[in-house]
Amino acid sequence: MRNIALATAMAVSLSLVACGGGGGDDADGGRAQRTLLQNKGSDTLVNVAQAWAEAYREVDPSVAVAVTGGGSGTGISALINGTVDLANTSRSMKDKEIEKARQNGIEPVEHIVGYDALAVYVHKDNPIESITFAQLAAIYGEGGTTKTWDQLGITVPGAKDGKIVRVSRQNNSGTYAYFKKAVLRKDGEYKLGSLDMHGSKDVVDLVMKTPGAIGYSGLAYATHEVKLVPVARDDGAPAVMPTVATAIDRSYPIARPLFMYTRGQPEGAVATYLDWILSNDGQTIILDKGYAPVRAPVRDDLR
Repeated sequence: MRNIALATAMAVSLSLVACGGGGGDDADGGRAQRTLLQNKGSDTLVNVAQAWAEAYREVDPSVAVAVTGGGSGTGISALINGTVDLANTSRSMKDKEIEKARQNGIEPVEHIVGYDALAVYVHKDNPIESITFAQLAAIYGEGGTTKTWDQLGITVPGAKDGKIVRVSRQNNSGTYAYFKKAVLRKDGEYKLGSLDMHGSKDVVDLVMKTPGAIGYSGLAYATHEVKLVPVARDDGAPAVMPTVATAIDRSYPIARPLFMYTRGQPEGAVATYLDWILSNDGQTIILDKGYAPVRAPVRDDLR
């Protein structure tokens, strides 16, 4: 019986924290009310979202931001169901998703919080110098006939039979959807047989270990163990390296905005948090994480 009573007490305590009952002492010696914001969605944004949440603890200790990934589709579904305050996405919501939210009495409002260069990654020993949209579509797209590096005039050390190993994302990912729209074009579909990874980091990790691999993921996940490939929109067009600068000026052809969606116009703690994300401090954090800010922040270390 004592064990049951103890378990019940612990459950009540955890419930109070989850519902905003945690926090420090207030001026009268009581426990201050703490606001919990739920933030879910894009794996592209999850690292910077976590960094924002951690830094915001110092800005306003009365607000806690719980961040989880799972993909843009996961965040959008949670927004539609009314279970998150902020949905992170690397694509715009679809018309049918907006309509579904409205049927639930929710009006999604879009906020651009930064920009990303959707980079093309290959193994560090791959000698490729650039790639075009047409070549990417021939590798990834339905009906595409490019299956080996030899077909691109490239010999990749360690690639078995010269085979191209296609690394992609799962179909609930905003990165998956944006690559499809931008590179495979409006009516393009992916061909079957790719290795579909759950997260952005997983794509880069697999490419790093696989000599014949090619993958696409956010620029912020780049490491010295993989190679970034300059991309040209058309044959004869300049191939542009993905960087923060080329994402800002949109010269990189697969640059994209990054979003947070709210349930209606943000108010209270949600509005204050979003304002801080778009402030100099918040935009410095997204820049430090390898993304392009909405506006260039004024950095103390550069003054």
